Amino acid sequence: MIKVIAVLCSLASPTDCHEQIVTTSDFADVSMQSCLMGAPQLAEWMNQHPAERLAAWRCVIGSQDRRGA
Repeated sequence: MIKVIAVLCSLASPTDCHEQIVTTSDFADVSMQSCLMGAPQLAEWMNQHPAERLAAWRCVIGSQDRRGA
C-alpha cells in the first residue's frame, strides 16, 4: 500500500506546519507514479480541508510513523 504523507500549514498561522498521513480509501488504488505526480485524490482531499495549505507531500510504500514537521 502506498501512503501519502502531506506537510500541511495553517492558513491562519503559515509557520504552523505538521505532517499528516492523508491516505484514505480514496487512495487505495494510487500507484507510486501517480502519487509522485500529485494524485488527483490529494487535491480532492485538500478541498475538504480549506483551513490548511499543502506545502509538500511524499509517497511511501508500507507503513510510516507519523512525525511532526
